Amino acid sequence: MAMEIAQAIAAAKNGDKQAFHHVYQQFVGRVYAICWRLLANRQKAEDACQDVFIKVWQQLPAFRGDSSFATWLHSIATRTAIDLWRGEKYLRLTDSSDMQNELIEQTVACSSEDAPLEQAIQRLPPQARAVFVLFALEGYQHQEIAGLLGIKEGTSKAQYFRARQLLQEWLADE
Repeated sequence: MAMEIAQAIAAAKNGDKQAFHHVYQQFVGRVYAICWRLLANRQKAEDACQDVFIKVWQQLPAFRGDSSFATWLHSIATRTAIDLWRGEKYLRLTDSSDMQNELIEQTVACSSEDAPLEQAIQRLPPQARAVFVLFALEGYQHQEIAGLLGIKEGTSKAQYFRARQLLQEWLADE
């Protein structure tokens, strides 16, 4: 499997669209998950996911392989979702009833054990959600998160603490 994907990446670097489609099929789920967790909106996550793969197609010939392809792709996905998040962070949030319906739809695919946590993460305020996802789920450090989100490191830590408190409250009620 790893050799097959490596061959597809190499072929896609040379412009093979079928090979790129194979790469897309292998990674679209992970990319979408990152985008959805950060953006908490199905349509925006789908748009961000599409943008990610457009960027990957455009930048693939320059991919040198200094890191793994998955790491490189993850970085592009995270930055694309964050750019969209930053552009929208001052806009009015989605109506909570719309949000609940979307959460139910999105978590149908989750296992019954994961669904409450995923729903709780999506309920977090936007900045707290972004910090929580980046720190707890994606492995970024607070200094990196501060740079990505354009906030202070202390704000990142405070938002993470806030997110953890809210999640603990909400999950204890379940």
